Amino acid sequence: MSAEANRPQPVDVRQRRRGLPRSFRELTPSNHFNPRTFFREMVWKAFITERSGSTKVPAFPRLGHGELALTWIGHASFLVQFPDLNLIVDPNFANWLFLLKRLKRPGIRPQDLPPIDVVLLTHAHFDHFHKPSLRKLPPSPKIAVLPWGCGSLARRLGFERVVELKWWESFGAGEWRVTLVPAKHWGARTLRDSHRGWGGFIIEHQGRRLYHAGDSAYFDGFAEIGERMRPEIALLPIGAYFPDSFRHVHMGPDEAVKAFRDLRADWLVPMHFGTFKLSFEAMDEPERWLRELVEAERLHRHLRVLEEGVPERF
Repeated sequence: MSAEANRPQPVDVRQRRRGLPRSFRELTPSNHFNPRTFFREMVWKAFITERSGSTKVPAFPRLGHGELALTWIGHASFLVQFPDLNLIVDPNFANWLFLLKRLKRPGIRPQDLPPIDVVLLTHAHFDHFHKPSLRKLPPSPKIAVLPWGCGSLARRLGFERVVELKWWESFGAGEWRVTLVPAKHWGARTLRDSHRGWGGFIIEHQGRRLYHAGDSAYFDGFAEIGERMRPEIALLPIGAYFPDSFRHVHMGPDEAVKAFRDLRADWLVPMHFGTFKLSFEAMDEPERWLRELVEAERLHRHLRVLEEGVPERF
């Protein structure tokens, strides 16, 4: 059987092959926008909203063997630090994504980052694979690890090596290893590149195991990830879920709690909320609803909501 036949297939929420779009609505994976709604909800409301948050100069902790620190930059961007290894996932420092305004400032500036060893990119969507942000990373011998079909996008971005993975494939050196794991999403960056992959990452080093889900709807793959690679820390998206048609490719706080239980992780760290207005729920609703859910389910001791730009030791 060919390698192409073994590749995972994207979510097809319309159960038909995507052709040339006949309307603005068909440019979206869940077929739910019209131009007027998009402009009012995503562009105009964000434009008249004052940008909040503050950019900080972080005090990175000194770590001992087996310790790790997480710094949330905002959206799905995280700095992951071990005593001898620095990784960054889906870095995005942009104030604007085309017409979409960033509503909360990035927690840190690129120039305040430590030298980066590994850059993990979960998929090719512009809010996760942001080329201007990648070019701003500190100069260092960086390795990029990304899903199949995305390597061509990483050219001339300062990487010493670019590694493509398929689901359940791993790459590493010495003690550290990263594994691309499934997600329920899609990977196309434009109308004509549906060959590009997507997924989440399991990061393993010095006996620790952390999971970054990338973008994903809720699916039974979380249970499989928990069975095969049970993570201690789960970074899970909780925003961009309303209206319900968005849940074909994203999940809300209720489904993130279900995913957390499926993964059997120790810590739930929410992400993908409060930065860009990508859907119709209020910007503060995902965190508020998540806190209500974990309190009701007696999971509050397992929740760590990070402040942008403030390193947290785990």
